[in-house]
Amino acid sequence: MNNNKLVVPKARQALENMKYEIARELGITLGADTTSRLNGTVGGEMTKRLVKLGEQYYGQGIR
Repeated sequence: MNNNKLVVPKARQALENMKYEIARELGITLGADTTSRLNGTVGGEMTKRLVKLGEQYYGQGIR
C-alpha cells in the first residue's frame, strides 16, 4: 500500500509519466518483475530531475 501523499494531488499523473519516460530513457521495463535496484535507479533519477527543476524554478542554480 502506498502511503505517499502528494502536496499537489493532481501531480500524480505527471509523476507517473516522468517515471515511465525516465525508465524508457534508461532502457528499463517497469513491472512486477523489475528488481528493486532498477526501480531505485528510476526513482533516483526522478529525484535528481525534480531537484533540478526546483532549483531552476527558484533561480538558485545550486550545484
